[in-house]
Amino acid sequence: MASRTGPDGHLMASRTGPDGLLRGAVRHTAGPTAALLVCSAAGAGCALAVPAVAGRTLDLLLHRHPAAGAWLTWTAVLLAAEVLSETAAVLLTQLANARATAWIRLRATTGLSATAPHRAEPYAGGDVAARLCVNATDSGGAPAALATSASSVLVPAGALVALALVDPWTAAAFAAGLPLLLVVLRSFARQSSDSVGRYQQAQGAVAARLSEALSGARTIAAAHTARREEERVLAPLKDMTRYGTRMWLVHGRAVARSGVLLPLLTMAVLAVAGTRLAAGELSIGDLLAASRYAALAAGVGAVASPLGALVRARNAARRTAALADLPPMAHGSAALPPDGPGALELRDVRVVRDGVPLLTDVTLTIDGGSTVAVVGRSGAGKSTLSAVAGRLTDPDGGRVLLDGVDLARLTRAELRSATSYAFARPAFDSGATPTVGSAIASGRGAAREPAEGTGTGAVGGAGTGGDDLTARASGPADAPEEKVRDAARAASADAFVRLLPQGYDTLLDDAPLSGGERQRLGLARAFMGAGRLMILDDATSSLDTATERQVELALSTSLRPCTKLVVAHRVSTAARADKVVWLEAGRVRGCGPHRLLWEDPHYRAVFLAGPASASTAPVAPAEAAARGETLAPAEAAASAGAAGAAGPAGGVASPRDDRRAERPVPDGPGSGA
Repeated sequence: MASRTGPDGHLMASRTGPDGLLRGAVRHTAGPTAALLVCSAAGAGCALAVPAVAGRTLDLLLHRHPAAGAWLTWTAVLLAAEVLSETAAVLLTQLANARATAWIRLRATTGLSATAPHRAEPYAGGDVAARLCVNATDSGGAPAALATSASSVLVPAGALVALALVDPWTAAAFAAGLPLLLVVLRSFARQSSDSVGRYQQAQGAVAARLSEALSGARTIAAAHTARREEERVLAPLKDMTRYGTRMWLVHGRAVARSGVLLPLLTMAVLAVAGTRLAAGELSIGDLLAASRYAALAAGVGAVASPLGALVRARNAARRTAALADLPPMAHGSAALPPDGPGALELRDVRVVRDGVPLLTDVTLTIDGGSTVAVVGRSGAGKSTLSAVAGRLTDPDGGRVLLDGVDLARLTRAELRSATSYAFARPAFDSGATPTVGSAIASGRGAAREPAEGTGTGAVGGAGTGGDDLTARASGPADAPEEKVRDAARAASADAFVRLLPQGYDTLLDDAPLSGGERQRLGLARAFMGAGRLMILDDATSSLDTATERQVELALSTSLRPCTKLVVAHRVSTAARADKVVWLEAGRVRGCGPHRLLWEDPHYRAVFLAGPASASTAPVAPAEAAARGETLAPAEAAASAGAAGAAGPAGGVASPRDDRRAERPVPDGPGSGA
């Protein structure tokens, strides 16, 4: 995808649009398309030569001329050449289609993976699948259809010229009906374009809804809403039926009209040729040639097929170009200072999505090597802050610096080697990292930068499965086995991994992993890539309290020193952090040690559920210990009862509620999640 630099120095996308995408596909398949055009032209030349040679052969045979045998041989050679040319054209068509489709899919995938997650969010998984599969295939047929269209016009045009050479009157009789035929073709192109576009949109809607239903299959089953969900998924079928019927009606009318008009034109040519034969102006061979040229000229109606393919390709290209034209995230050429502590600084950071401010004037300074918990109610902006801190997305205002260097100025490799992520719902690419061990090792990321002109965005960063195909992570293959096991042990994953059928060599697709086990693998992957900054976005929500405590202990002791930013829902996590950032409605409400913030009843209300007033809520024993206080046995019992009523770990707000409200960054394979 072409790009340009904006006034702020950031990379901006240059929209290629559907026509630009198709032109690129033609350039990418220039070899097969040119060969297809040559074969089609050769076949057209043979088809045009056969009637004249056959007519001359017939006249010579009727007159028993000695040269008739040679002319008969030439007729056979031309027919054989025509067949071979058509066979080669079919093979080249398939080759051009395959190459163009692959190129278009790569461009669309690169655009999708190179952009910021919030820009890709409007495209549902099913809709993306439809664009990359069905629409990309339709778009990929454009180069071959273009070459075929040229030959489809060449044959009837050449036949009309040849008909004029045989006898001008026969050509005039055929040309008289051409305006009507052109009107039919123009009407077909105009009407089918609208129908095809709307049909493809409805097709994408069905795919998107089906994908959503499959991802929420358990919820649908539990709610007994399968019938209603089926109706919702299939609702666009009415539009597909309507526009599909209209599309084929338009095609049928065009074929029917040309099917009536063309035979009439052929009959007119034969009538004129017969009259000229009776008058002695034409020979028997000329009559044969005129009849064949009339049939070839009548083949102008066959241009409707490649014309229809071009119409479908252009409409499909609108949908695939929407992905290819997503603006990429730019990366600079700077590097971090050596041996930096991982100090993170946010200066007046502002993030707005769809007109809604998610973060407003956030200014923070986080010391290198410290552990900072980010807390707040649902929708406070915690996941957005974590995305900005590691540059999975860019702020709309302000700057984010790591060891004094703006993240936007870093190279992609430098940024991703310095940061690692873990998410609540980790995703793994079983194609690139087929085994459990390689999935953990993928946290080391790619060994080199993507090729020039390919995706460099945040979604593809940190090994998120959006890496350019030429820069597929080579780190995992070289990761020492002991380091993989150390990372798994730190994430409390080693024990259950060893129980798998082949241990670390077990295929991901064959590993029966629970939600908590997947989270621990995601944590292990993040630990493998631990650089200067590690960001855990609700990455322990599915772990039990004991396992979470083990992970927290590993974070503080087992890993090399780095700055840790932890989105926290549990009081215990905030209590063990060096500092707590308290967000409320996208702003920093408070920042400091947990024991000091706990004095504020509104801060306590972030963790305590239920209608009870935060100012009168009992203090959890863990919090009292964190603050250096001791509770009487009666107070401890009352506190434990309140915690049990509120939920595990002292009345934690549901992390799922927070994910719904905050639009978290999509988890990607290899993102340290």
